[in-house]
Amino acid sequence: MRISTQSFYEQNVLAMGQQQQKLFRVQQQLATNSRFLSAGDDPVGAARALGTSQSLSEISQYATSRQRASLALSTEENALDSVTSILQNIKTLTVAAGNGTISDADRASLATAIQSAYDQLVGVANTDDGNGQYLFAGFKSGSPPFVATAGGGVQYVGDQGQRLMQVDVARQMPTSDDGRTIFQSVQGSAGYVASAAASNTGTGVFGPVSVTNATAPNYGKDFTITFSATDYTVTTKDTPPVVAATGPITPDTPISFGGVQIKFTGTPAAGDSFDVSTAQNAGTDVFAAIGELVTALRTPLTGGGAAAQAKLQNALATANVKVTNAHDNVLTVLSSVGSRRSEIDALDSGGAARKLQEEAYLSSIEDLDPYSAIAEFYQRQSSLQATQMTFAKLNSISLFNYL
Repeated sequence: MRISTQSFYEQNVLAMGQQQQKLFRVQQQLATNSRFLSAGDDPVGAARALGTSQSLSEISQYATSRQRASLALSTEENALDSVTSILQNIKTLTVAAGNGTISDADRASLATAIQSAYDQLVGVANTDDGNGQYLFAGFKSGSPPFVATAGGGVQYVGDQGQRLMQVDVARQMPTSDDGRTIFQSVQGSAGYVASAAASNTGTGVFGPVSVTNATAPNYGKDFTITFSATDYTVTTKDTPPVVAATGPITPDTPISFGGVQIKFTGTPAAGDSFDVSTAQNAGTDVFAAIGELVTALRTPLTGGGAAAQAKLQNALATANVKVTNAHDNVLTVLSSVGSRRSEIDALDSGGAARKLQEEAYLSSIEDLDPYSAIAEFYQRQSSLQATQMTFAKLNSISLFNYL
């Protein structure tokens, strides 16, 4: 069979072109360290690689979210640490103010110190994150959550929203706590708070309220203790009131009612009254409690006698319990923040492990075997060179060489 010169050239050029393409493909694989250059090379492998790459992107995004969440929680934790220090300082000053030997001037100095701590507390409550977003304002983070009122106190103008961040596939974590929960709330386990009426004229001073029977019928209700010249009457604050206990005034004997008891020292005057309320109903605003404490310390006792001293002691006792309840509440929130940060650390460890697994799987799909690829490269190169040499040799053959 005769082979025309044109066909000879076409077939050889086509063969060399195909071999050059195969060699170039191996070179690209070596350059990219990938088994396939397009989805058509391995459709199943390409689909698996795409899914794994998307999973790695999600893992990376969750890691970034956890980093931001950890930073937000760290900022809140630092602020709450400051709050606990301030409240502990106020409690210390309150105890010092209860010393019966100090003067009005000394109490005024303590009131000034507590007022300074109060101002610090307001400042921390209005802390921002450095980007103009207030930590304890809930969703209204663009403006300070606590503003001064005409009466000299502060009012919470934020909301009770919690900013959530997706830190893992099935975990949305709150990265903030609102100011009302921190500064105007108490824990459900907080006990009773006793307080004296402002109109009291006697020398009665109450002691701590202790629980004697948490299953008593009236336990958990709020009470009012009213004294006459010889007797006391305890009524609930229900509508209508219910008499919970009554009896003669006996010195150094606790008064029991509603599963709790309280002891009085001194002599209450006829008409004096005292409230014994649950912590939730006794006033949970720590700023208001501190403000009342400052007012009590700035009230001179000179000329007031034992009745004025009793009124101060009762005010200090009430303030101390309220500040303690607020302190315990902040510690609970602080513990929650610490738990969330620990959870982020655990999620980071799990995310890093998943990332290694996904990267290993992606590598098994995409990565090129360098030894096989190099061997194939030299094989393709040798084959192309042999074809080129053969074509050159055959191209030089002519009948004129044999005449």
